[in-house]
Amino acid sequence: MAIYHLSVKSISRSAGRSVVASAAYRSGQELTDERQGLTHDYTRKQGVEDAFIVAPDGADWAQDRNALWNAAEAAEKRKDAKTGREYELALPAELDASARKELARDFARELVKRYGVVADVAIHEPGREGDNRNHHAHILTTTRTAGEDGLGAKTRVLDVASTASAEIEHVRGVWARQVNTALERHQVEQRVDHRSFERQGKEQEPTRHMGVSATAMERQAVREISGREPVTDLGKQNAEIRNRPFYAALIMRPGCAVYSRVSSSMATVRGAG
Repeated sequence: MAIYHLSVKSISRSAGRSVVASAAYRSGQELTDERQGLTHDYTRKQGVEDAFIVAPDGADWAQDRNALWNAAEAAEKRKDAKTGREYELALPAELDASARKELARDFARELVKRYGVVADVAIHEPGREGDNRNHHAHILTTTRTAGEDGLGAKTRVLDVASTASAEIEHVRGVWARQVNTALERHQVEQRVDHRSFERQGKEQEPTRHMGVSATAMERQAVREISGREPVTDLGKQNAEIRNRPFYAALIMRPGCAVYSRVSSSMATVRGAG
């Protein structure tokens, strides 16, 4: 079943993060942060299926990943500056590698067109442990526009409270439409929806985001413990939420002991009336 996921996060110095290090990790390459004098070598990182850069017309210099992200660091003077923005996307497992890559590229092009920024795309394979359908992409963009001569003005639309919410909603809608177009093109019946269950009119409880720590604990449990029962509180809660529709259908199935008790109770109530 095709899954919708798009999250947007900032790379900020106030959190002690370097956008050069972030780009090196996501692309699985070796980059040197000239501002800090540190080299980040992730060439042995596994699971990076592909990495490429989409830039505005004329900004050919930005195809050099090391030059690009050092320029992003050099352009900011504040200690709490946002030096990058990351879009994390779930890529449909129903598509092949080529189609997933083109889908990620299409979304990166949309970001470049809308904001005038540079987009650094890294496509990751599912982890060795965990869900083998978890194909995903990390798209790291500059927070400044890019042109022939380098980086320019700061893009504020995603930073200002009065515009950020509507802008994120627009971007989420774009990604949903692009995913559904790709699924339709490849004759896959499933569709995704960026809206919440409530907005879709569905009486279904959403699962909770696991986060890095909880996900790592669940994966370790798969390695060390027989079976695949969740071990964290979040994992157990999500499993319960996912199973509720199944158990509800099972309870109301003729022949089920619980169904028989429910039916008898309902008959008793009707007879009493």
